[in-house]
Amino acid sequence: MDKIWLKSYPQGIPAEVPVPAHKSLGEFFLDCAQKYAELPCFENMGKVLTYADCERLSGQVAAYLMNDLGMKKGDRIALMMPNCLQYPVMMYAAFRAGLTVVNVNPLYTTPEFVHQVNDAEASTVVVFANMATTVQKGLSECPALKHVIITELGDLFDTPKKQIVNFAAHYIVNPYHKAHIPHAISFNEMLKKGAQENFKDVPCAMEDIAFLQYTGGTTGVAKAAMLTHGNMLWNIDQGTAWIGQELVKGKELIVTALPLYHIFSLTANCLCFNKMGAKNLLITNPRDIKGFVKELSKHPFTVMTGVNTLFNALLNNSDFCKLDFSRLKITMGGGMAVQHAVAKRWKDVTGVPLIEAYGLTETSPAAVINPFTSKDYTGAIGLPISSTEAKIIDDDGNELDLSQTGELCIRGPQVMKGYWKRPDETEKVLTPDGWLKTGDIGRMDAKGFIFLVDRKKDMILVSGFNVYPNEIEDVVMQMPGVLECAAVGMPSGTSGQQVKLFVVKKDPNLTEKQIHDHCHENLTGYKMPKVIVFKDSLPKTNVGKILRRELRDA
Repeated sequence: MDKIWLKSYPQGIPAEVPVPAHKSLGEFFLDCAQKYAELPCFENMGKVLTYADCERLSGQVAAYLMNDLGMKKGDRIALMMPNCLQYPVMMYAAFRAGLTVVNVNPLYTTPEFVHQVNDAEASTVVVFANMATTVQKGLSECPALKHVIITELGDLFDTPKKQIVNFAAHYIVNPYHKAHIPHAISFNEMLKKGAQENFKDVPCAMEDIAFLQYTGGTTGVAKAAMLTHGNMLWNIDQGTAWIGQELVKGKELIVTALPLYHIFSLTANCLCFNKMGAKNLLITNPRDIKGFVKELSKHPFTVMTGVNTLFNALLNNSDFCKLDFSRLKITMGGGMAVQHAVAKRWKDVTGVPLIEAYGLTETSPAAVINPFTSKDYTGAIGLPISSTEAKIIDDDGNELDLSQTGELCIRGPQVMKGYWKRPDETEKVLTPDGWLKTGDIGRMDAKGFIFLVDRKKDMILVSGFNVYPNEIEDVVMQMPGVLECAAVGMPSGTSGQQVKLFVVKKDPNLTEKQIHDHCHENLTGYKMPKVIVFKDSLPKTNVGKILRRELRDA
């Protein structure tokens, strides 16, 4: 396609970004800490850490990990925490010690935890106290896991707020059973020991692995994408090249509601905005929409990221719609398709367009973003970002012409090194010349904008016709009485498959006939839902993606 998308780049956006100035994320962070030392870096429930605080604390942690635990360059450390101040401190400490970070969902069950820690061969885990029993139950099955560090939510708060926050976390918000791990050490005890020890930053190279980031990936099997320091540094520079023109260094406040252990929030919110000297407002429990909105009311936020379901939940909260959005400059949606109805309501309420972006764990994650000069929802996921190529291929690997639908492929310096210990899985998605097969179905128009149709595995085949759940869901979400919906395929003796629609009502009086009539007006016959099921809620991932797979299995 001869990079036709470059003609659609807004003024000032480079076709290519230069080779990153830093060789590692540790070096990158120390540069940020020096430039913005006295500026606020992270805030959580009223407690603020400056960039200098993060440098000091991460140095203490790194000293402990190296001197007391004997961790060496390349060793894996698992971080199992929600959004809290300790997460970035631990992450930057790991980079400064030359370690590889393994992000673990704190909501994992014991078998899930055991699988991931064993697969990564992690020797150390830092776990949120409320989830430490999961670690306790799995320890006997994790022979390589030798060190456990337990952190309380309020560990970095000042007294007496520390006691108040920890009491609430233990007994009010999420009551829990205390873990009994005899050799475990507390986060604060680690800090005290590390503060008394010498430490020298461990140099890393661009090709060294920074993260083992677990994902279902393009084939559905849980595995770790090996994201190098180079992958991440390139993606930071690619991302800031696109958003930097709209923002002012040292003056921005980004709302970080998605968990930092998720690649979208990790790169877009934490790393990109650290480069800009911004403050991350960490939201520990975004599912508590009432509490989330209350926290937002206290801050003049300028940027927000999220997924479609999060934005939809906020818009359905009356107090959110009363907030002051006068300082909001950018809202970016990713992780799942942004629905037209949600994007329209978002702009109506906030006055700011909801810009859709696209990426994968395997691309660190940013690959395709809409220009931030966009005023309205277009349905496109955007243009390939700087130093990135995209193409659409058929099932035989042949590149398709413009407007033809096929599998989206991405190539760029942010594409992963491969899957950890999975050469067979790596070979399925990475071509010898560096193209990543995303498993997503899309098309490219004459201006280089990419329109995503759906996940390849979610496509429904009705009488030989391809039916894409996103299209059906987008139509149904235009109904005022619908809160959420999901479309899946189910077996049919006459047509191979048929469409089954799950709906969560906003209006209790909404009927199946009303939905059917609305679909009849907006969808061709073979796309029509044949079965409509009303539910109280839809199953979601930890970041809010609707789990169509669970609905199909059920």
